[in-house]
Amino acid sequence: MKRIIIICGPTGIGKTTFAISVARRFNGEIIGADSMQIYKHMNIGTAKPDPEELKQARHHLISFLDPKDDFDAGLYVKAADKSIEDITTRGKIPIITGGTGLYIRALLHGLFRSEPICEKTLSQLSRDLEEVGSLSLYQKLEKCDPKAAQKIHPNDSFRVIRALEVYQTTGQRISDRQKNHDFDDLRYHSLKIGLYMDREKLYDRINKRVDVMLNQGLLNEVTTLVENGYSFDLKSMQSIGYKHMAMFMNNEVDWADAVRLLKRDTRRYAKRQFTWFRKDKEITWLMHSQFDLAEKLIKEFLT
Repeated sequence: MKRIIIICGPTGIGKTTFAISVARRFNGEIIGADSMQIYKHMNIGTAKPDPEELKQARHHLISFLDPKDDFDAGLYVKAADKSIEDITTRGKIPIITGGTGLYIRALLHGLFRSEPICEKTLSQLSRDLEEVGSLSLYQKLEKCDPKAAQKIHPNDSFRVIRALEVYQTTGQRISDRQKNHDFDDLRYHSLKIGLYMDREKLYDRINKRVDVMLNQGLLNEVTTLVENGYSFDLKSMQSIGYKHMAMFMNNEVDWADAVRLLKRDTRRYAKRQFTWFRKDKEITWLMHSQFDLAEKLIKEFLT
């Protein structure tokens, strides 16, 4: 079983910088696990690694997909598997880095389906998870399949999505079919490192990062996307940052409200990410300054 290192945590915590340090120290290459950094032409709003950071360590699964194309956890696993095989074949260490918990969990445990995957449905549910959170999806499940909802924790987004996908795709309740799967199959041997900091400090960091994005030209980036034929109706354009610029451009809110809502929604997204990752008891939580401890853990893991 191949060994991989995972660097995860909420948006704005500094995963890229930390992962680059790990890659440089342990002859590794970084595989993105971010559902927005996969898209071409969407750089500022997704906080992609800048050119200097890309020079310091090779990155995979970043800027490879057209914003018009759909993507989901199943497709991510296939792409990540190829990158891991390539990296390990060349004698290097794969470092999975990102904040999309569903991608990371699917990579480690696989995606089980008793029916063929409906790419459109799964992609929409995955997007809904990021935009509105697990509680909203759970409430939908309570209405369409209350028996399944009783057996699934509201924060277990993986199983909630599976149950909703089965119902929306087949019209059948997953509880009626009594086919359960615990997603316990392990696909890789992993060391999981989660980055954290005081919540108020993180929120302040997020607010400042939004200001930096705006100063870098987020509005111009979105304007250029629209001019090049990328509609606001696209799922990629409905993500945090891009939808807020769309609201301003469509005169739905003024600039001050657009900025305020962007900061608020980014903070809320970070909170949902923390909730997701906190469920994983295998994650070792470190502050950004604890690289020495991370180095020790990685040495032991690779030995």
